Amino acid sequence: MIRLFDVVFALLGLVVGLPVLLLLVVIGLFDTGSPVFRQERVGRYKKPFTLVKFRTMKKNTASVASHLASTASITGFGHFLRRTKLDELPQLWNVLKGEMSLVGPRPCLFNQEKLIEERESRGVLSARPGITGLAQVNDIDMSTPKLLAETDQKMLQNLTVGAYFKYIFMTVAGAGAGDRVPGKD
Repeated sequence: MIRLFDVVFALLGLVVGLPVLLLLVVIGLFDTGSPVFRQERVGRYKKPFTLVKFRTMKKNTASVASHLASTASITGFGHFLRRTKLDELPQLWNVLKGEMSLVGPRPCLFNQEKLIEERESRGVLSARPGITGLAQVNDIDMSTPKLLAETDQKMLQNLTVGAYFKYIFMTVAGAGAGDRVPGKD
């Protein structure tokens, strides 16, 4: 049932949001010259997939988790995209392709070995990664791998259709700080 909701809402979001997506691409061209960011992430069953987002950091920024990135690497427009969570919109394509869900554990980088280990031990990697979830709406980020994996496990064990919609609504309403960068909480 959740996969059906994912497909319907991702398709609807991409179609209805197309003017906004195009506007953000144009503004991003002026901001960084390369508005779309692609990065290999850990998917379901540790299968790699290419996550698509709007670029919020300068080109050639080191490929590290947000909490390890330098504040100076985020562009002015990137701050706006992160604050409004609009940088996540292109991930609707990942949802449509079946690589992600709207709700699930945020996909990490393969170099985040401690988080992968914690998630693997709790069965979290058997779920599709998501755009939002319990950890995100409660400001738990990847800087605390054990807490994040425990929260992801709890969310997955209790994920109902009602909880699915609750996390989406909370995210759209502004819960959670988005990807953190030191000094920008």
